Amino acid sequence: MWWNRRKQAEAEPPEPAAPDAAPADTTPVSAHRTAFIMLGLAGAVVVSFGIAAIAEIFVWSFFALVLTICVYPLRSWLERHGVKRGVATVAVILAVVLLLGVFVFAFFFSFAQFLALLPQYTDEFQTWASNVGAWLSGLGLGQQQIDEISTWFDPGKVLDVIGSLVGSAAGFVTAGVILLTMLMLMAMDSSPVRTLVRELYPRRPLLATAAFAYTIGVRRYMVVTTFLGIAQGVINWIALVLLGVPGAALWGVLAFLCSFIPNVGYFIAIIPPIVFGALVGGWPLVLAVIVVYGIINAVVQSLVQPRVVGNAVALSQSITFFSVLFWAVVLGPMGAILAIPLTLLVRMLLVDSNPNMTWTRAALGDFDEAKKVMEAEDAAAKAERKLRRHPAASGGSAAADPGAAAAASDAAPS
Repeated sequence: MWWNRRKQAEAEPPEPAAPDAAPADTTPVSAHRTAFIMLGLAGAVVVSFGIAAIAEIFVWSFFALVLTICVYPLRSWLERHGVKRGVATVAVILAVVLLLGVFVFAFFFSFAQFLALLPQYTDEFQTWASNVGAWLSGLGLGQQQIDEISTWFDPGKVLDVIGSLVGSAAGFVTAGVILLTMLMLMAMDSSPVRTLVRELYPRRPLLATAAFAYTIGVRRYMVVTTFLGIAQGVINWIALVLLGVPGAALWGVLAFLCSFIPNVGYFIAIIPPIVFGALVGGWPLVLAVIVVYGIINAVVQSLVQPRVVGNAVALSQSITFFSVLFWAVVLGPMGAILAIPLTLLVRMLLVDSNPNMTWTRAALGDFDEAKKVMEAEDAAAKAERKLRRHPAASGGSAAADPGAAAAASDAAPS
């Protein structure tokens, strides 16, 4: 019977492994791993829908948290110099309100300037729409499709789209009340944070370290992005003035605001200068705007920002782009601006504070160790190619340096 066969199988010793066989992976694997993954994905979907349902509350509360993190060094500096905690709290609140006021002023200045600029080019928009309609008609499109596309060039339609994105006055009042209230409360609650983290460290060292690293990463990212965004906006403004594009100051402010949206913000900021450049200068001015914006964006966001921010973010480009799209869908336009801090918060809660998940940091974008391995492999491959091309010239050096020869031979394919 089956129980006799089972006893016999348990009594027989296991067969010895082959001498050249690779060691088996002894990592314990859950029999229900797929079910756990599906449950995790289902929980993520539920959490996403829940956050989207309270987006008006969540996004402004989280924005208040980010601003409080950015100005927290001011509290630490004041307290180290003997300033009372109450005075330090008031100073933090004033600093955050001042910082917020600058953002609000920049936003409303941009919106007001756009409302004043758009009606001045209504005739040019209509002429452009007619030319586009004639070109599409030559391609064989029907009149109904042409009329639908022509509505994209209607200034009134543009204002309706922008109004739907911006929201109503009641929404601004609600957001302002939530934001200011949360800023004052978080500024007062931030006083014992350092003591709480220090008390937490002996009990949960990984969680305390991850929370501390999160605040440093968010602060460095936001501060660096702010200063680089200001520089990018000023340079764009000067360049557009020299090119003769209408509303140069407005597009400079837009470039500053869009600098907080990684990967996607560049394309949002370049569209209005291209449109107004085409209205007044045609294709030569459009190409000049694209070249100028491309050079500035490449220098600032591809060369300067990664070197300054360093490993504070440690997110791959693919995950960064997906996070912008995901949080924009869940929380709206502010979700795109806060995509990096939000993604870093999720990583801190699920990966950085969990000792069983730290191995996924490399897959998420922490490429420091991988880059070192790749550099070593590239050096070995370069030495191997040099040895193959010049075997006679490399013979003496290989003999003089047996370590380099061994590295090259190890890198060579078997």
